[in-house]
Amino acid sequence: MKKIIVPIDFSKHSEFALKTAALLAKKYNATVYALHMLDLQEISLTESEDNQQEKAFFFLKLAEKKFKDFLIKDYLKGIKIVPVIKQFKVFSEINDICKEVNADLIIMGSEGVSGLKEFFVGSNTEKVVRFANLPVLVIKNEMENADFSDIVIATDFSEESIPGFQRMLETLDFLNAKKHILYVNLPNEEFKTTSEMEKMANNFLMKAEGDVHRMINVNYVCDRTIEKGILNFSNAVGADLISVITHGRIGLSHIFAGSIAEDIANHSTLPIMTIKI
Repeated sequence: MKKIIVPIDFSKHSEFALKTAALLAKKYNATVYALHMLDLQEISLTESEDNQQEKAFFFLKLAEKKFKDFLIKDYLKGIKIVPVIKQFKVFSEINDICKEVNADLIIMGSEGVSGLKEFFVGSNTEKVVRFANLPVLVIKNEMENADFSDIVIATDFSEESIPGFQRMLETLDFLNAKKHILYVNLPNEEFKTTSEMEKMANNFLMKAEGDVHRMINVNYVCDRTIEKGILNFSNAVGADLISVITHGRIGLSHIFAGSIAEDIANHSTLPIMTIKI
């Protein structure tokens, strides 16, 4: 864990993410890239090119000053902070920035959303979770430490999720935490018996790691939805981090199928780490 990207929008929740990044950076001697995505799309295309450039320059300088003031924090002392300002058009561009700096992790703050606002608008955090190829750590509240010791890793034991599961374990390895592997059994046509779930877990771990030594860490719960199962189990075991593999659905498939990772990121009070298949 050497390079961490923190998108900054000057909100208190992005400051929560920045503070968490600082805690991890101190512990693992990492560099924090504070990223402000500057939206210049409001500049009218009907204006002259000179006027467009003048306005773009003004907004850039304004963002630079605000960004500089925002990064004056006591908890950032002694940490290598690299401020980055980029103009963006779509959220998928964050992957270009991750490649550019060879980052290991994105940390974002989120207050969560609900109801009609969630369905029609979503949140910037949702969009990053959906598009980012890197693991995304979503922070909901201010954290006094980043000592994650109990982690729930939710999985459906599908073969397509194996690469994501492997990457998640690799990402979480530096934390040296207890890992609870969780499968949520639903009361519908997908319902599995205990023996069926154990067979799925056994086959999954053999393909993912070549052995089944993690079977001792596998847990099965029954609930009405996957989201409720994950959240209820995490609260029951006193987890301090939930990790979820996401398909990163977009377009109509996202509207109709939704994303469990995004739902949990919106509704959980615990930090969430997502990684896209």
